[in-house]
Amino acid sequence: MELWEAAAILLAGVAAGGINVIAGSGTLFTFPVLLALGFPPITATVSNTIGLAPGSISGTVGYRRELRGQRTRMLRLGAMAFVGSITGALLLVYLPSGVFETVVPFLIGAACVLILFQPRIAAWARSRRPASENGGPLLPVGCYATGAYGGYFAAAQGIILLSLLGTALDDDLQRINALKNVLTTIANCTAAVFYIVLASPAWTAVALIAVGTIVGGHLGARYGRRLSPAALRVCVVAVGLTAAVQLVMGRI
Repeated sequence: MELWEAAAILLAGVAAGGINVIAGSGTLFTFPVLLALGFPPITATVSNTIGLAPGSISGTVGYRRELRGQRTRMLRLGAMAFVGSITGALLLVYLPSGVFETVVPFLIGAACVLILFQPRIAAWARSRRPASENGGPLLPVGCYATGAYGGYFAAAQGIILLSLLGTALDDDLQRINALKNVLTTIANCTAAVFYIVLASPAWTAVALIAVGTIVGGHLGARYGRRLSPAALRVCVVAVGLTAAVQLVMGRI
């Protein structure tokens, strides 16, 4: 690997780690770089997921203050994200590549709509039912499905999760974002373990992404909590739309 190629992967990892903590969709920084450098799609996906796992942990630790009082949520929803990520990882290993990627832009677009209109949707939902501290019975199902999606491809997993949690839970957006980081960490780390055992990652790329995401995750956690809920929402939508456009253009 050339020095400039290593530098490109490292910088993409820093960007991915930071944006994953703040919003999600960091995969759309690292995955295209790996493809551009000649890595096969499955190898790129596997290496990317393993490399992003340390950054997810770093970001979660950075947001630990906002996780206080959310133990029940983390256990309940984290278990569903864990099982879902196993499902997604097995799908990636045993199904043809590109199956999920066909619908990814539409999923991201729907998530952006949910984020954009989340306050109105949440207000409408609470007018139809009492506010629920744990989000109601359908939220774990959504976390399972998002975990499966994250275990398969991971792009915009955080955006989708943030839209689900923000709509279902009556809480501050920064605390919801911290919970999102926990769930994506569980999904990413679980999928990473499966890929290490069942797939063939490119370990040099994994190491570079891992170092980059640890740095980016720390920076994202440090500065991300300073954003107002409105600014954070705008950031999420901007990243989501960029990711959707990038995926559509990549398939043309």
